[in-house]
Amino acid sequence: MLLTKNCAMNYNDLYSKVVSRSKASAIRELLKVIAQPDIISFAGGLPAPELFPSQEIAEILQDVMKNTPKEALQYGTTEGQ
Repeated sequence: MLLTKNCAMNYNDLYSKVVSRSKASAIRELLKVIAQPDIISFAGGLPAPELFPSQEIAEILQDVMKNTPKEALQYGTTEGQ
């Protein structure tokens, strides 16, 4: 397919038939609704962001990156440490 300055590429033609038949993720659609400012979500798994211990996490990450950066950034076993 040749492109010119006045021609936009139709990316849908590049996807397989399987992809074109796929449906939107229910979770993705739910997160779109929850992101609206007038929605109060009581869904599990979405804690209030202001409750995140961000300072403590930043300190832990700083310590990890200072002391064991190679281990932290490398893939490990699927069973974990």
